[in-house]
Amino acid sequence: MVITERFSLQTSGHTDIIDITPEVARSLAASSIGTGICTVFISGSTAGITTIEYEPGLVKDLKEVWEKLVPSNIPYNHDVRWGDGNGFSHVRASMLGASLTVPFENRKLLLGVWQQIVVVDFDNRPRSRTIVIQFMGE
Repeated sequence: MVITERFSLQTSGHTDIIDITPEVARSLAASSIGTGICTVFISGSTAGITTIEYEPGLVKDLKEVWEKLVPSNIPYNHDVRWGDGNGFSHVRASMLGASLTVPFENRKLLLGVWQQIVVVDFDNRPRSRTIVIQFMGE
């Protein structure tokens, strides 16, 4: 069986990191599937999904690492073509990835104690984002 759910959220961009674990867990608890896998996907090419220990120090560390790996203040060919100044956000998002798969059983995500599912919005402006969740199992 496959169940697909969606929810929207507002981001502030600029490597905004948002914990979406509660929304994913609520959707799973309300589903009719007990055991399987959950895929979490973000629509769009300037944001990604991952897991972290969602605490202020690590959130700050992650933002700083992205700026060092893919600086926002250097020229990108994408910006020359489109003029929107968010070439860095496309590169960051492609490196992080748009989806994540998490196993579950007894309608509970099998995340570690300190592990949360997060959206990372790299765009250079606030955005409305759609998150797609698919539960597959029995």
